Amino acid sequence: MDSTRRERMTLALAVWGVLVSQVLLYPGVSDLVQRLGGTEDIAAGMLFLAAEFTAFVVFSSVWGALSDAVGSRTWLIVVGALGGAASYLVLIAVATVSGLHAAFGVVLLIRLLGGAMTIGAFSLSITMLADLAGGNGRNMGAAGIAIGLGAALGSVVGGRLTTIDPLAPLYAAAAVLISVALVVTTVPDRTPETTRVGIGTILRKLTARPAFAVPYAFGFIDRMTAGFFALVGVFYFRDTFGVNAAVAGGVLALFFVPFALLQYPFGSLSDRVGRFAPVVVGSMLYGVSIIAVGVAGSFELAAGLMVLVGVFGALVAPATMALVTDLAPASERGAALGGFNVFGSLGFLAGFVIGGVVADVVGYLPSFLVVGFAEVAIAIVAVRAVRRIDSLEPGQSAPSAD
Repeated sequence: MDSTRRERMTLALAVWGVLVSQVLLYPGVSDLVQRLGGTEDIAAGMLFLAAEFTAFVVFSSVWGALSDAVGSRTWLIVVGALGGAASYLVLIAVATVSGLHAAFGVVLLIRLLGGAMTIGAFSLSITMLADLAGGNGRNMGAAGIAIGLGAALGSVVGGRLTTIDPLAPLYAAAAVLISVALVVTTVPDRTPETTRVGIGTILRKLTARPAFAVPYAFGFIDRMTAGFFALVGVFYFRDTFGVNAAVAGGVLALFFVPFALLQYPFGSLSDRVGRFAPVVVGSMLYGVSIIAVGVAGSFELAAGLMVLVGVFGALVAPATMALVTDLAPASERGAALGGFNVFGSLGFLAGFVIGGVVADVVGYLPSFLVVGFAEVAIAIVAVRAVRRIDSLEPGQSAPSAD
C-alpha cells in the first residue's frame, strides 16, 4: 500500500472515530439527559445537542485558520481529541460522583467546552485529508465514508449501550476520542509549505471570496437534515412507532450505512463528471426522500425510505466538500474547510432547533416538510452558481456567488 493511501485510511479512521463518539449519544439522548438533570422532552434533548454544535460554529474556522497560520495540524488534532474525551469524563463525574451533581445549565456549559475541543479534531482531520494528493473528490469521499460509517456504528452501538446504562455511551465516547488522538500521531503532517500569515488575514481573505457562499450554503442545509434526523428523527420513530433506543439507533443506521458506503464512489464520480449533477440533482432527490419518510404510514416503509435518504445524501456530500477544496488555494485550505464546518455546524444546530421547535409545536410531519423543502429550495436557487463554479480551475475563485 502506498503512503498516500495509508495516510488517507488513517485520517479517515480519525474522522470516523470523532463521529462515533458524537453519535453514540444520539439514540438515547432523552435517557442520558434525564440522568444529567434535564427533562425527558424534546426541548431538553435539543438544548443538550445544540450546546455542542454552538461551540462547533464558533471554533471551527479558528482551528483551521490556526493550523494554516502555524503550519501544523497533527498536534492540534491530538489536543482537540483529548479535550473532547475529558469533557465526556467530566459529564460522567457530574452524574455519578457524590457532591458533583450540578444544574443542567452546568451540564450544557460542559457540552460547550467539549464541543470547542472536539471540532478541532474533526475539522482538522478532514483538512489533513484535503492536503493529500489523489483528487479532492476522492479525498472528500474518504471523509464522507468515515462520517457515514462513524454515524452508523455510533447510532447502533449507542442505542444498545443506552439500554444497558444511559451513561455507557459517555464512557465509550471518551475511549474512542483517546484512540483518535493516538492514531493521528502516526500520520506525517503535510500542511502545505507556504508563507504563513495571521489567522485574521486568512479569515479576511475567505470573506472576500463570495463564491465560497455556495458550498457553504449547501453544507448548511445538508447538515441541517443530519441534525434533524439525529434529534427529531429519533423522537419521531420512538414516539410514532413506539420503538426503544436500540431500534431507533438501528433506523438511523439505515440512513448512515448507505450514506457512508457510497461517499467514496460518488466523490470519485464527481471528479470525473463534475460537481454540478451530484450537488444540484442530488439535493433535489435528497429533499424529496426526506419528505417521503415523514409521510410514510408504517414503520417498515419509513425505515426502508431511510435507506433512500442515505443514498441521495451520499451523492451530495462529497461533491459539496470538494467544491470548497476546488475553490481554496492550498495555503488557505484549513480555514476554508473550517468555514465549511462552521456552516455545517450551524446547519446541525438549525436542524436541532428548527426541527425540534416545529415538531414540538406543530407536529412531526410539518417538520419533515420544512427540512425536505429546504433541501430542494437550495438546489433550485443555486443552479447557476454551482454551474459557474464547476467550470473553474482548482484554486480559482468565482467573481460572485449568485
